[in-house]
This record gives sequence, C-alpha cells and structure tokens, in this order.
Amino acid sequence: MAEPTQGENSGYWYPDAEGATTVDVLNLLRRYRTAETAMRARTRSSMRMNETDLLALRFLLREQRAGRPVRPADLADHLHIARASVTALVDRLVRDDHATRVPHPTDRRTLIIVPTAHSDEEVRATLGPMHQRMLRIVDGLTEAERTVVARFLAGMAAAVEEAADDPDAADGDPHA
Repeated sequence: MAEPTQGENSGYWYPDAEGATTVDVLNLLRRYRTAETAMRARTRSSMRMNETDLLALRFLLREQRAGRPVRPADLADHLHIARASVTALVDRLVRDDHATRVPHPTDRRTLIIVPTAHSDEEVRATLGPMHQRMLRIVDGLTEAERTVVARFLAGMAAAVEEAADDPDAADGDPHA
C-alpha cells in the first residue's frame, strides 16, 4: 500500500476530519475557561473584591431579583464556608458599600443581607456588555444547537464534578 506523500493533507497519513475534532473541542473549552478566568480576575480587580466576595455578591443579587431574603446562614450554605467566616465576608461587603444588613421582613430577630443599588449598578456596568455579547451568541443558535450545547456542557460539568468526588482520580492514574 502506497503511503500518501506529505502535503496531500494536513493529517500526514490520516485524513483531515470534517469539522472540529475532539481535541479541537477540548482546546476551545480550555480557551473559554482561560478567557473566563481572566475576565473574573479583571472584574475582581475593578470592583476590588476577592473571589468569594464576588460569588457572594452574585448570589445576593440573584436572590434579591427572585424576591428571596438571604440570611448569613444561607450565604454560608451557598458558598460552602463556615458560618463564622460569613461574618467577616459580610463585614467586607458592608464596609465597601456592596451590601447592607437589614431586619428580616417577617422575623425581626434575624438580619438579612441585601445588596446595595450601587453594587447592582457596578456589576451591570462591569459585566453587562459581556453578558449582552454572550446572549447574542446563544440567541444565534437554533433550538437544536442549544440543546446539543446544553447537553455537552452538562456532561462536561458532570465529568469534572465526578472527578472531584473520585479519590482515585487525584492519584494520577489516567485510567481511573
């Protein structure tokens, strides 16, 4: 059998794949993760917040839009941090005008944490244009394409979560 000469295709003796290869898709996923990590670092820097504070603020804003009050214990549970650590976190958010402590609307013995209007405006100004670009990209997909992308991302998330739960995965065994 004659070997194809170099240059007949870019895969040397393997034919070029139609569309993106598995490696292409995984490299694009890595590129996205790198870009997202850089964006989060820029956001933390511009808002002068650490990662946990930013995650807390996003949670507070989401819960406020849903009309759900957030107690410090709710914040601790969401962030998977000790309830004692929430006090310092909320102190920082209050000090930097990102949140306030107010009495619970139905249980006056309890305080809730509420994001400030300033904080909501700052997050919208910082992340709004990027979110609009992302929405335009998703809106440009057909329903079938969105279904495939959603299944892919859910599967990738599950694979990573499963690896985090698998103690054998950390030992470097590629077959684990």
